[in-house]
Amino acid sequence: MKLPVLLCGLAALTRASPAHPIRASQLDQQLQKRQSTDTTYKAYTIDQPIDHFPHESRYAPHTNATFKQRYFFDSSYYKPGGPVFLYIGGETSGESRFSNLETGIIQILMEATNGLGIILENRYYGESYPFDTSSTDELRFLTTEQTIADNEYFAKHATFPGLNTTSAINAPSTPWILYGGSLAGAQTAFTLKTYNSLFAGGIGSSATTQALLTYPQWYTPIIKYGPSDCISRLIDIVAKIDSVIATGDEDAIKTVKDVFGLGSLESLGDFAMTIAFPIGGPMNYPTNTWQELNWYPAYSAGEDFYHFCSNVTNDDAPESVKSVDTQLANYTDGEAWVGLGGYTDYVKKVLLPLCTTGRLNSTDIGCFGTQNETFYADVTNSGSRSYLYSTCSEQGAYQVAPPNPHTPSLVLHTLQIPYTQQWCTWAFPDGTYNTLPSTPDLYEYNKYGGFNIQAPKLALIDGNVDVWLDLCYHSELAPSPRVGPLQYLIAGGGHHWDSWGIKNVSAEPDYIREAHLWEIRTVKRWIADHAE
Repeated sequence: MKLPVLLCGLAALTRASPAHPIRASQLDQQLQKRQSTDTTYKAYTIDQPIDHFPHESRYAPHTNATFKQRYFFDSSYYKPGGPVFLYIGGETSGESRFSNLETGIIQILMEATNGLGIILENRYYGESYPFDTSSTDELRFLTTEQTIADNEYFAKHATFPGLNTTSAINAPSTPWILYGGSLAGAQTAFTLKTYNSLFAGGIGSSATTQALLTYPQWYTPIIKYGPSDCISRLIDIVAKIDSVIATGDEDAIKTVKDVFGLGSLESLGDFAMTIAFPIGGPMNYPTNTWQELNWYPAYSAGEDFYHFCSNVTNDDAPESVKSVDTQLANYTDGEAWVGLGGYTDYVKKVLLPLCTTGRLNSTDIGCFGTQNETFYADVTNSGSRSYLYSTCSEQGAYQVAPPNPHTPSLVLHTLQIPYTQQWCTWAFPDGTYNTLPSTPDLYEYNKYGGFNIQAPKLALIDGNVDVWLDLCYHSELAPSPRVGPLQYLIAGGGHHWDSWGIKNVSAEPDYIREAHLWEIRTVKRWIADHAE
C-alpha cells in the first residue's frame, strides 16, 4: 500500500565529493532496477463489468458497460491439472509486477506446483481505465468492493489464448490461489472473505486490512530500527523546528526555511513535507525511503535513506556544512542543532535540483508547492489520481505527526489531517452523482474485518520492520488475543519482502527462504484439499 506518488518528477541526483556522502543516483533507474525484468509478457484483456452491483444506490446511475481490464500470464511451468496463481496487481501498472512472474513469489509457487501464473491489473491503473477521464463521478466505481468483485469475475471468465489445455481452467473447477502485497494483500484477504468458496486459498502479504484515518505509526519502525545516531539527531532537529513554529514568529520561521533553501515555500505544510521527503511522506516523496529497502540488493531501492542519514551524521563534513549546526542556536538558548548542516546540505544538493524551473513554491514537475487547486482538479487518468481517490474515499491512513506535540517525531507536528484533506477537497469536487465524505468512509474498508479478518484458506504474512505493519495482522494496535487466519511474521522483514525472489529459494537468506518454504507448504495443502 502507498507506493511513493511521484508528483515531484524524476531527475538525476547530485554527485558529491567524499566529504558529502550524498546519494548519486537516478530515481527512475532505481525503480526500473526493482520492477523491470528481461521478460515481456503479452497483454490480454477481459471485458470486465464496470458495475458489479446494479442494485446498490452508491453506484447510481448504474451502467451495463464493460471496460478492457488487462492481464498477463506465464505458462512456463504449467502442466494440465496444475493450479492457477492470480497476482492481484494493486496500485500500479501490470508491467511493474512482471518480476513476480519471472523470479518472484508467483514464479516460486508455479515451479513448486506446475502452476499457471497471472497478473491482473487493477481497475483505474495502468491501461485498465473504465473511462477516458477520472472525474469525481467517473471514479465512483473505484471502490474496494468493485475491485474484489473483479477478482471473482475474472476467475470465472478468464481465457488464456494459446495455452495447451483441452479444458477450461476457471475457478472453482481448477484450484485458484490469490496473492497480493500491501493494498493488494488486503484485497486478497477481502476477496477470500467475500468469495471464499470460489478459491482454493489466498496469501495476503503485508496486507493492510485495517483502515485508520491517521497513521503516525508509519514512522515507528524507522525510529525503532533506523540508525540510532541519525534518528536521534532527526528527532532533535524536528523538535527544535517545532518549537520555533510554536512561537508564531514569522521572521524566525522564515529563517528556518531559508536554512534549507526553502524560504519561498509559503505553506508550512509544504515545507514540512519537503524536508520529510528523505524519510517518507506524507504520501509523496521523490527519493527512495525506508519502505523501498529490500532483502536482495538487486531489488533494493532504499539506499537513498541511508545516504541521507550518512549526511546527517557526517562529523567530517566541511566547515561550511558543520557551521550550519549553530546557525539557529539563538532560537534554542545557544544550543546547537547537531546534524542540521548535513540535513540542509542533503536537501539543497539532492532535492532542490529536482525543481528544474527553480519555482520551488509551484506545482511544476519536481517542485514543492501543493497549494494549487487547479493542479489537483485535473481529471486526466493517472495512477496518482486513482490512488489519492482511494485514500480520500475509503482508506485514509494519512501520514501525520503524532497528535501530541511533545511526542518524539521524525516529521513536523504541523503535518496533520487538514494538510492531506485539502488535496482531497481540491482533487474531487462534488460531482452530479458522487460526493466524497468530509473524511474517508473507513467503514467501507473495515467492514471486511480489519485487524480481525478471518476467512478459511487465508494466510497472512508480514515483516516486523515494515512501515505499514500497524495496519496489518501483526500490528501492535490489534486486539489480543485473537483467533485469526494462518499467519507468519518475518523477523527483520520489510514491506511484502516475500514477494521478491532470485529463482533459487535455497540460496536466499535464511529468514526469506523459510518464509517461502512456508508459503510453498501452505499452498500445496490447499491444492491437496481442493482435490478431495
